[in-house]
Amino acid sequence: MTATTDGSGGSAGTRADAASETPLLDLPANGAAAGSALAEETSASDPPALARRAVRRSVEHLLGRQDPQGWWKGDLETNVTMDAEDLMLRQFLGIQEQSTTEAAARFIRGQQRADGTWATFYGGPGEVSATIEAYVALRLAGDRPDDPHMARAAAWVRESGGIAASRVFTRIWLALFGWWKWEDLPVVPPELVFLPKWFPLNIYDFGCWARQTIVPLTIVSARRPVRPAPFPLDELHSDPADPNPPRPPAPATTWEGLFQRADKALHQYHKVAPRALRETAIKTASRWIVERQENDGCWGGIQPPAVYSIIALHLLGYDLDHPVMRAGLESLDRFAVWSATETGAPVRMVEACQSPVWDTCLATIALADAGVAPDHPALVRAAEWMLGEEIDRSGDWAVRRPRLAPGGWAFEFHNETYPDIDDTAEVILALRRVRHPEPARVDGAVARAGRWTLGMQSKEGAWGAFDADNTSKFPNRLPFCDFGEVVDPPSSDVTAHVVEMLAYEGRAHHPSARRGIDWLLAEQEECGAWFGRWGVNYLYGTGSVVPALVAAGIPAAHPAIRRAVRWLTSVQNPDGGWGEDLRSYRDKGWVGQGTSTPSQTGWALMALLAAGERESTSVRRGVTWLAQTQREDGGWDEPYFTGTGFPWDFSINYHLYRQVFPLTALGRYVHGEPPVGGVRAGDRERPDARVRVGKGS
Repeated sequence: MTATTDGSGGSAGTRADAASETPLLDLPANGAAAGSALAEETSASDPPALARRAVRRSVEHLLGRQDPQGWWKGDLETNVTMDAEDLMLRQFLGIQEQSTTEAAARFIRGQQRADGTWATFYGGPGEVSATIEAYVALRLAGDRPDDPHMARAAAWVRESGGIAASRVFTRIWLALFGWWKWEDLPVVPPELVFLPKWFPLNIYDFGCWARQTIVPLTIVSARRPVRPAPFPLDELHSDPADPNPPRPPAPATTWEGLFQRADKALHQYHKVAPRALRETAIKTASRWIVERQENDGCWGGIQPPAVYSIIALHLLGYDLDHPVMRAGLESLDRFAVWSATETGAPVRMVEACQSPVWDTCLATIALADAGVAPDHPALVRAAEWMLGEEIDRSGDWAVRRPRLAPGGWAFEFHNETYPDIDDTAEVILALRRVRHPEPARVDGAVARAGRWTLGMQSKEGAWGAFDADNTSKFPNRLPFCDFGEVVDPPSSDVTAHVVEMLAYEGRAHHPSARRGIDWLLAEQEECGAWFGRWGVNYLYGTGSVVPALVAAGIPAAHPAIRRAVRWLTSVQNPDGGWGEDLRSYRDKGWVGQGTSTPSQTGWALMALLAAGERESTSVRRGVTWLAQTQREDGGWDEPYFTGTGFPWDFSINYHLYRQVFPLTALGRYVHGEPPVGGVRAGDRERPDARVRVGKGS
């Protein structure tokens, strides 16, 4: 497959900035003649020279991918369930379009493994739900059950337990077409929306991504629609005569057993639910859905809630031409990334989400730390675009923090309801590296975002991604919730990014920062690493925490930092890079183990450099590996998934990670760590500059 777009929206026109009067790089002069410098830079035995050359090429590459409006966005690749569910949605709504179906089918076929299965991440094992959904999508596209690739897939599914072994969400999709019985699915009643926020299992006990999905599914669960199936799926049952054999009940004394019995009671309630109460609940849920539709028509900027919201509203009589429905369907089309096979046939991949704010702040940090001048037009454009994306209204987070003023940034192009703490911390770090022509605007945005971030601290002293104190133990135990993490507890990586931001704002001694530091120190694993919630895995957690702790004043000689250094050194690959497989989320034998990747090598180097290991053999080998694996155009290749949606259950390949994290690490190797304690890149001539975050600080 030959891609024609990487989803970056980049424009070659931005390369002109590199030749403007503003210097592209602020690389340290070494006094050598040009010819000697060139010879030094091409020496394979000189890591500093290799790093300088790699930095120059990477900067050019990344600048060339910037959109004229100022943002960066790489493709966000997940797995074929996004594509399969998109085709099933179109089948359910009766809006199939042949060219779209054919292009999606090409992508799905291209992801099939030799054993007939589909995995949820590159190099991973076959996964039964993904394989079933891909198989059904290809049947909808016209592939026949006796085609060799289909027969292999069906045989593997049967051997793995058949449809009965798939996750609840897969069986919901099949129930929409009569391939599964609604009576054999867990019940999620719409009356859930009436539970007060203090009551267990109210909708705000769920993480925002699960909440946005579950509310529309309560309507689908209540209506239980069935559209005629275009073909049977008997070949996917281990025993077609008994497609759903009873599962052994969990002991009544366990939470699982309790919720199993509660689900049986809810099935009975479904039969006798008072009509007036049920319809009022459905109307309340539908209003909740419509009120949270974003300006671009999506819900929260992510695909799953949009898909189920469209189905739910359609079941309630919303015509496909209704403005809400039309905008929702158009938003899903914008999630499609088109490319082409080697023969020129179109291929269509569906993103689960889009990451322009995240990509832009990370790219800005990488370029600034690589020596791009703080007033370079590309960085100023990026800062201007990020300032325009600031969120100025309350969202669901205010349920737990009703008196907190809004601020901060979300992950996507259009998402006013769900800003996240991780993006907000990194955007602040990015803005402070730019010399914007209107510094008061930057100061105002940072002050608002800083206050909001401090207000979102959870009671134990750490930060989650979207909500404060979203730590209920009940949602993950529900029979319905077998699709991944459904709560948003604090994590080491998010907390580290907040602590790092506070340190760079000169607030390392703020009480909130100190509580966050104490929490991080207590969370260190015995081996010396930190768990990575939103990136794979211990390399991401450690690569986030060590720079944050050092920036906040923890000395490099501190035992926690030394343990982390020893662990990173111990898991370095023989080729000089670092890699960690997603299987580390389930199997401790995989912790720190995997094929070397550019992004994970960047994380390891960022931690080691922050710990004062610049001259160590490990750092020199890592820098050399990055320089020698760089492409001629300045980029890197990375087929492996190093991003995490839900640990193990939903994995992400952020296509820009392979560019920004190696550049950040190499830039810091060349230039040293960025200044800490309120000294901004745009104010390096003012070492006494300090910016206060939060009231009373």
